[in-house]
Amino acid sequence: MRLFASCIYKGTKYYGWQKQPNVNTIEEEIEKALSKFFSNQEINIYGAGRTDAGVHAFGQKFHFDIEDREIDLNRLLYSVNQMLPPDIKIEDIEEVDPDFHARFSAKNKCYTYTILTQSKDPFLYDTAYLHPERIDLDKLREVLNYFVGEHNFKNFTSKEEDESNFIRNIYSIDVDTHGDLIYITLVGNGFMRYMIRMIVGMAIHICDKDLDPEIVLDMLDSDSPREICAYKAPANGLTLVNVHY
Repeated sequence: MRLFASCIYKGTKYYGWQKQPNVNTIEEEIEKALSKFFSNQEINIYGAGRTDAGVHAFGQKFHFDIEDREIDLNRLLYSVNQMLPPDIKIEDIEEVDPDFHARFSAKNKCYTYTILTQSKDPFLYDTAYLHPERIDLDKLREVLNYFVGEHNFKNFTSKEEDESNFIRNIYSIDVDTHGDLIYITLVGNGFMRYMIRMIVGMAIHICDKDLDPEIVLDMLDSDSPREICAYKAPANGLTLVNVHY
């Protein structure tokens, strides 16, 4: 029996989603809670994607398999949430077809990067990037628009060279504001490690230094050797909003 779940978490205290030795991760916390519920059976979960250390989620998805077909899903949801730390919550759990996969069945993912344009806010310091200097929103939108579409993002990720290459399609990038907050929302078919943070970091650098936005073109779809972007926005401003299937 394959179960599919949606969860939210504040990633500040965790070394990312993926389970790793000797560090605290979201995946490990959820697996521990599920295994405890199922009488210490080993439960492995498979996420829609990995989030880096300090990155948050409103709509991370994962699936896992169990043998018990008579399970009360409402009881499972309640019990596991009682066992999880207060900064992780499973929103819902449902049964899916055995061939469904949280990662490979996904059609697109939506992330939001949050920038706080003021000197300090004790309630937002770990969920928004503090950038007290003014940002020209028109120029920010102009820069980010260059990233929309299908491109080779080899210079905007730390991912190593491999057979699956660096081609990704970003369907849209929107910039909205609310008071001193700037929200950059990106929707695409997939994002590689540090990809969004490098895109945002590059865009902010261009705005801060009043550079020509077209310099982005020199780093996209280039046949030259990799020259990885040196500007990476902090992890705390990034949130996985949703995964669509």
